[in-house]
Amino acid sequence: MSNRKTTFFYAVLIALASLAVGMVIASRLGMAPLSSAQDAALPPANSAPITGDLGATTFREIAKTVSPAVVNIRTESRTRAQDLSEFFGGDDLFERFFGQPAPRPQQPRDQIVSAAGTGFIIDKAGFILTNNHVVEDATRIMVSLYGEDSDQEYAARVVGRDPLTDSALIELTEKPDHTLPEVKFGDSGQVFPGDWVMAIGNPFGLAHTVSVGIISAIERPFPVAETRQAQVLQTDAAINPGNSGGPLLNMRGEVVGINTAIVSDARQASNIGIGFAIPINVVRELLPQLRAGKVTRGRIGVGIGAVPRDAVEEFGLKDRNGAVVLNVSPNSAASRAGIEPGDVIVSYNGKPIRNRDELVSMVTATKPGTTVPIGIVRDKQQRTLSVTVDELDLEAEANVLRTDSRGRGAQPEPEPSTGFGITLGNLTPQVAQQLGLDRTVRGAVIMQIEPGSPAARAGLQQGDVIIRVGQTTVASAAEARDELARVPSGRVAFLRVMRGGQELFVTVTKE
Repeated sequence: MSNRKTTFFYAVLIALASLAVGMVIASRLGMAPLSSAQDAALPPANSAPITGDLGATTFREIAKTVSPAVVNIRTESRTRAQDLSEFFGGDDLFERFFGQPAPRPQQPRDQIVSAAGTGFIIDKAGFILTNNHVVEDATRIMVSLYGEDSDQEYAARVVGRDPLTDSALIELTEKPDHTLPEVKFGDSGQVFPGDWVMAIGNPFGLAHTVSVGIISAIERPFPVAETRQAQVLQTDAAINPGNSGGPLLNMRGEVVGINTAIVSDARQASNIGIGFAIPINVVRELLPQLRAGKVTRGRIGVGIGAVPRDAVEEFGLKDRNGAVVLNVSPNSAASRAGIEPGDVIVSYNGKPIRNRDELVSMVTATKPGTTVPIGIVRDKQQRTLSVTVDELDLEAEANVLRTDSRGRGAQPEPEPSTGFGITLGNLTPQVAQQLGLDRTVRGAVIMQIEPGSPAARAGLQQGDVIIRVGQTTVASAAEARDELARVPSGRVAFLRVMRGGQELFVTVTKE
């Protein structure tokens, strides 16, 4: 699995049973890119609960029925070859060894990189669902069908892709002379831990391999973009490189997920019993947009987090339901509506919010341009604001939310603040310039943070500028220190912080 677009997945590390493990895309064999699919109307889905006994031939019948609709996908993409002349010392080294000028270097040429993945046919017209990471950046997509010669391939094209669900719709542009089979859709909302599931795919190039396991967990957070996560199914059914884009099936042989990634140990990119699949309900609802070639989502422009367990009373809440606004993007829908860092969003379009993921799901599902009421709690008072939803642009969002923790070289006089683990300094015009802040900003610069301190645990960084403590604006280190001193031990301080030109909301529990 070596594609520059999928290094994001390989970089994500999680701790599991005290073993450092890495997210591994389950699509390629040390090679490169990936694939997609669509349908005009939503295909029917069977939402009936799974009933009946597990028999000796149950898995055999599922494999026999569904395998003909599972396809192997081979892709090609272009990557620029690396110029190694500098690595070997350049022209000077060549001349020293051979006594003549180095030959004129050729321009690096593009290299063709191959990759493999899996997909499944959802329409007899030749539409196939797979992972976005299977076909992203592919310049050529070839599909082989079950039961045909291994060298018989059909060309395909990308119809629509969606990075947030790691799904893609492709269409065969060359079709066989026989009727294509198609899968049936199940209901991923009816899937629970302990349910039997089957995966069919192309692991390590071994076409149409069947593996069986159970659903290990549901609603696992999985990173799909720099600032976004998806809630996925976890399974112990064996999923390996090449399985990406293949179906995860219930005991009726219906698709309940699209296999997308695995966890592996640091020594080998292979299955250790933890795989992930995108719930099929999420992708099924997007099929009309995938068919149209573009998936459109809503965005209001806030960074949000969970309500801290020890800050419910300070926020004026009855429980931890809701999402705390940590930052507001400039010129965003939230900014125009008057939402501020430190607000707690408790309802969206009349529906209560239980947590941040629920809010994200509601916002992204809203059509851009729609105006919705958002209930917030600010200063322990509930109010309602009207927000006109923007269109989500993942790249722009990542740029806005990416923060810069500069601040090295600042030299104000340090002043310790007891109970939080920070040392504060005055924000001089010179320091403001170093931090990339407007000269009008006033506050206290965090000069040092003690490892393991409340400030460190809260995510504060060296170079952050505290501009408000609670409801009080602070213009110097002394003012910030005085306000922090008023916070009782064991209680939560609400801070407004400037970082990289953006205002953030941070809660810190005083020791």
